[in-house]
Amino acid sequence: MKVMDKTISQITVPTPFAVGDVHIYLLKGDLLSIIDAGVKTKEAWETLKEQLKRMGYFPKDIEQVILTHHHPDHIGLIDQFPRAERIIAHANVDPWIQRDELYLQHYKQFFEKYFSLSGIPETFLPYLNKLSAPLNYVGKGELTRFIDEGDELPGHPGWQVIDTKGHAQSHLSFLRKTDRLLVGGDHILEHISSNPLMEPPSPCESIEFRPKPMLQYRRNLQKCIDLRVDCVLPGHGQVVQKPKSLIENRLKKQQERADKVFDLLITQPQTPFQLCTQIFPRQFKNQIDLTMSETIGQLDYLENEGRITKKTEDGKLIYYAN
Repeated sequence: MKVMDKTISQITVPTPFAVGDVHIYLLKGDLLSIIDAGVKTKEAWETLKEQLKRMGYFPKDIEQVILTHHHPDHIGLIDQFPRAERIIAHANVDPWIQRDELYLQHYKQFFEKYFSLSGIPETFLPYLNKLSAPLNYVGKGELTRFIDEGDELPGHPGWQVIDTKGHAQSHLSFLRKTDRLLVGGDHILEHISSNPLMEPPSPCESIEFRPKPMLQYRRNLQKCIDLRVDCVLPGHGQVVQKPKSLIENRLKKQQERADKVFDLLITQPQTPFQLCTQIFPRQFKNQIDLTMSETIGQLDYLENEGRITKKTEDGKLIYYAN
């Protein structure tokens, strides 16, 4: 537990994931809210209750749950607060906390198609059966209000909602306008660069209209510089003071990684999977989702810069250096 100031405090709970502990923020205002809700484990719940008690509160005192994004380490305990009749977040969180079977089927089908299109061998298809496994750590609920860019946080005057998609298609951050303090979820982390993760387009759109999370991530990192964010309260790790130089370094490092992908394509045209095996020779077998998201993100960036083009040949995407 760490009191940041008189209106916001940081609560830290464990997770079973490689990312480690996750932060929850207790926010005081017209309503008593928490921002994010950890992961659904007994250890996380007991830790949360203990830290709330040290601040003089109990779960029944929480009136509103606000979510930065839909990943399981941020939405696990949403259904544990008996007075929290309000759950607010980006609309894209709702299918996950409602366990929308049609959406989850659409999610899996997108990856089946894109795995094939990217040249990934069928031996990796069993991974798709694990896509829903993180739901074991997710609470059940339903959003009572959708929020998005430019909205004010209900019950918390002066807190502005900022679109920070990239790491997730549901990702929002919350800016206190008086001092440029940002509750940033996983958008800006001090110790690691957030992975822009692939997700499907909406169910009514074709695969060609999938989001391009790397481009979103870069744009929304720059947005934080333009907004003059002074301090970031992150979802994991240390508080980030004066994040401008960190952001600029992240953008530069990403460009350098893209340059390496371009160099591989100068040698010969390749599928995304062929590139992935060269960029991540040790990791791709056990982390095909993360490594392919990173690879395709670099390709999206290079294509947007006009440095590469792609063609579909025999049902596979082939990328060429221009």
